[in-house]
Amino acid sequence: MTTHLTPVLQNTASFDAYLSYVNSQPIVDEQQERSLFEDYQQRNDLAAAEKLVLSHLRFVAYIARSYKGYGLPLDDLVQEGTIGLMKSVKKFSLDFGVRLSSFAVHYIKAEIQEYVIKNWRLVKAATTKAKRKLFFNLRTLKSNTQWLSYKEKTEIAEQLQVSEEDVADMEAQFAQSDFYLNSSVNDEGDNNASSDFILADESEAFTATLIQQDYTDKAFKQVKSIIEKLDERSRDIIENRWLAKEKYTHKYFSEKYGVSQERIRQIEEKALTILRTKMLAITH
Repeated sequence: MTTHLTPVLQNTASFDAYLSYVNSQPIVDEQQERSLFEDYQQRNDLAAAEKLVLSHLRFVAYIARSYKGYGLPLDDLVQEGTIGLMKSVKKFSLDFGVRLSSFAVHYIKAEIQEYVIKNWRLVKAATTKAKRKLFFNLRTLKSNTQWLSYKEKTEIAEQLQVSEEDVADMEAQFAQSDFYLNSSVNDEGDNNASSDFILADESEAFTATLIQQDYTDKAFKQVKSIIEKLDERSRDIIENRWLAKEKYTHKYFSEKYGVSQERIRQIEEKALTILRTKMLAITH
């Protein structure tokens, strides 16, 4: 898979041309995607794997664009994201019940974030998992370009599970780096951001909303199929306490089935345990 794809990346005359190339690749629908995975996983058809990767390269570019604020070369971010995409193709299973895009997003972001952490000059500020989370979320959480108030620092620290001092330190380092972040240019010193070219074909199949919706819909279907296999009483309790708009109380079911509220809690917990176990089996 990698050897087939590499020449495409290497032989592209410019990054804009590469983006034009990936946007020209056909998008596969769900049935085509399933068929390609069957060819790859059951018959070791590397050409099928290559088609899966090529059809999702614009998705990689879409994600990479969200990291352009760190001042790193966009083509490098895309390259790292592509590595994540290829890893996801190798690890994906049709049994997951979701589209490749939903599954791949975590691998793509992980590779890009590792690259940012290793290469950006604020690397020393993101040495723990919590601080990495702060590193990638502080700019988004700031409501404006002004310095954070004490209340805002406290709220962000609580939300990201870091100290207020960590938030203050990171904000100060971001402020010192604003010129660096906002003055990224290409090799010729041209300020025309090629990133604006990304996803000129803003296909609806590659919007973040639909990606999340796809995952949610598929996961919900899996949950519903498991619930339908529960006994009638357990199914009634789970559906009306967890899925219904107007949720019933333990007391309601206690009176309905003539048992104690504690017994209803036990039935509910047993049903939830079954749900968790079966969902974990599907997603791992």
